[in-house]
Order: sequence, then C-alpha cells, then structure tokens
Amino acid sequence: MTDRPNQGPGFHTLAVHAGASPDPATGARATPIYQTTAYVFDDADHAASLFNLQTYGYIYSRLTNPTVSVLEERIAALEDGKGAIATASGHAAQMLISFVLMQPGAHILASNKLYGGSLTQFTNTFKKFGWDATLLDPDNPADFRQHIRPETKAIFIESLANPTGVIADIAAFADIAHEAGIPLIVDNTSATPYLCRPFEWGADIITHSTTKFLSGHGNAMGGMVVDSGKFDWGQNDKFPSLTRPEPAYHGLTFYETFGDLALTVHGHAIGLRDLGATMAPMNAYLTITGCETLGLRVAKHCENALAVAQYLEAHPAVNWVSYPGLKSSKYYDLHQKYMPKGAGSVFSVSLKGGYEAGLKLVDALELFSHVANIGDTRSLVIHPASTTHRQLDEKAQIASGAGPDVVRLSIGIEDAADIIADLDQALAVAMRA
Repeated sequence: MTDRPNQGPGFHTLAVHAGASPDPATGARATPIYQTTAYVFDDADHAASLFNLQTYGYIYSRLTNPTVSVLEERIAALEDGKGAIATASGHAAQMLISFVLMQPGAHILASNKLYGGSLTQFTNTFKKFGWDATLLDPDNPADFRQHIRPETKAIFIESLANPTGVIADIAAFADIAHEAGIPLIVDNTSATPYLCRPFEWGADIITHSTTKFLSGHGNAMGGMVVDSGKFDWGQNDKFPSLTRPEPAYHGLTFYETFGDLALTVHGHAIGLRDLGATMAPMNAYLTITGCETLGLRVAKHCENALAVAQYLEAHPAVNWVSYPGLKSSKYYDLHQKYMPKGAGSVFSVSLKGGYEAGLKLVDALELFSHVANIGDTRSLVIHPASTTHRQLDEKAQIASGAGPDVVRLSIGIEDAADIIADLDQALAVAMRA
C-alpha cells in the first residue's frame, strides 16, 4: 500500500487538509459546524436546477450539508475513492448501499466473520425487505464462487474482522465478484485507510462505522459509504436503480448521467432522501477533527495491541489470542500483505474458564471501560456472547468467533505497561473464580 494515493499528497497531509479550506465568509480555519436545516436559493431557477440535479448545491440537510461534505471528501481522499455518502451510523451505511443494489428477491454473499450486529442485520432484518443473505467462511474465498446465484448482487466482507481479527484475502474476493459482474463491498472500519486501502486490491465499495477509529474518541456516531467510481454498473441488468430511468427525477438515468459518480449521487438524492439516515453536522465536525490524527492514533493503537497480544498469548489463563499481528496467527501473512503497518487493535481472547471467567474478567478490569464500542482512545472490553452477539445461538456465536469463552478487547493509546498491568490483575481474579 502506498502512502500517496494517486501520487498526490501523503496520508497525513490528506488527513488534515482533504476537503477543507478556510471559510470564505469569515476566514475561519477550522471547518465550521453548519447547524442549519435548509439553505436560501438564489432565485426560482436556481431552486429548480438544484431539485432537478442539474446544479450542485445545498437544499436541505437531510441530503447534503457543508460540514458533512468536508468529511465525505476527506474520507474519500483517504480511501482513494471517487465519492462518499455520510450516514447516521455504520449500520445505516450498510442499509443505504443495500438499498441501492437490492430489490425484493435479491441475494448477497457475506462473510460469517462480521460484527454481530451486521450478522443480525443480514440474516434477520434483510428478510423484511425480501432480501436473502448467505454467510460463508472468509478463509475459503472459492466457496463464495460456488454460492453465487443469478440474483446475487454483491459480496460483503470485513478487511479486518471484528472481533475475530480475521483478515480477508481482498484480491481473491474481488476476482470472484468481478467474474460474476457484481461489486465487492469491504467494511474497512477496524483497519481504517491508514492500515488498508481495499480499492488498491480490487474492492468496489467501502463502508465504515465512522463512530470507531475515524472519529476515534467515542463521542460521535456516523457511517460512510465510499465508492471507487470504477465499477461498470451498465455491464448487466443487475442494478436497475442506477441503470434504468428514475421516475422521481423525470426519467433521469443515474449511471448514464453521472458516470463514475452515479452511486454517490444516488446515495444522496434518493438514499438519504428516502431513508433519512443523515449524519448530524456536529458528528461530522467531531469526526473531521478525529481524522486529523488518525494515522498517529492508529500507529499507537497497533503498537500497544501487539504488546498486549504477546503478553496474553503467554498467559496461563488464556487458550488462544486471535490477533493477526502475532507470528503464530494463520493470518500473519495476509497481515503482511494487506496491512503491513499494523494489524489493528481489536481482537479476541479465549479464556480457559469459559463464560463465567469472561464475565469475571470484564468486571475486574479497572483501566478498561466495559462498553459496546471499539476504536476509542481508551482501552475497551466486552464479552460478546452476553452482549453484542447474544442474539445469536451458541453455534452461530462460535462460528462468528464470539463463543462463550471469548472476550473482545479494543486496545487504546494509554501506556502499554498500564494496560497489561490491568489485564494481569483482572486475569488473576478470573482464574480464582
């Protein structure tokens, strides 16, 4: 992975500057929070051209907002994408891109090593829209090829899976998707564009929960869909939302009219218009601020995570540590290929004491915060089987890497020695129990 997308400015420069400039009205250097619902039109013709998608501009903050636009441009630049659509959460981002690609009877192939909420969304909520999902082991990309149907619309994987630390072979999945004329969607939340840029390996669409590492401080909800702009939506008849006339815009065809921006424009003009899953300007502002230190924070996260994983791997209370940065991990080679700067900071640990030991560990930790989140500056912990994955039966929990004996850790940027000391005392409590 190069640090200079398209040979332009480096990653850290883009993280600080992309999409932003001094405010033209006041000269304010920080991006202002445009806390407004609506925008004054120049005249009747200007208003009509905006509503007809003939002119770019701001109509209503459910669709677009200047603060949110800066964040969209920044994350698109960091991912080396063509355009982006900010949403209210990571789940909203997944629903928005599904809304564009799917119709009743449509099908998606997805990794079975995903965040528990994503598994529930795909297997339960999708059914209410008449959508079907098949979950498969990402360690065997060839199995995905065998399960593609005529109605399959996409393949969905996580670059670095939460909470298992599984690294997907993105290039292999991209080849399989493209053979079938469908896009590869990669959730890049845990890796972030600092560690992995899936577009460089053939992915077509990236999703994020910006709530996590991109905002980075546990204070702003959000999601993002990033489009590479390279997928040929017109190669088949699978994506009528983009390739057939849209009645709401007088028969306009998005792919014909907007080309490599078709998905991005559709996501705002129809996706946000009709689903309403809009990112708040304040959350966009906080995430813009978080992005400025993204590379610095993620580097420290990874440094700490490796030290903690090595400590835990040698601990007598631990069965195994699922961290791809460990040389013992079966994903170590994929880590070196796709994210050589680091293997992230979210991983799972299996305790010999099983379910009860997991609960005791969580309760005994003091520096760690027991929360349903990852990617914070603070170290975080949760027992997935009793929380984020409790909606799954035990068989499904184990298949997703979140069995009863598993604890998920999100390692923060505190001093590594202090993180390890807290784990050491808490593991002693769990072992006694």
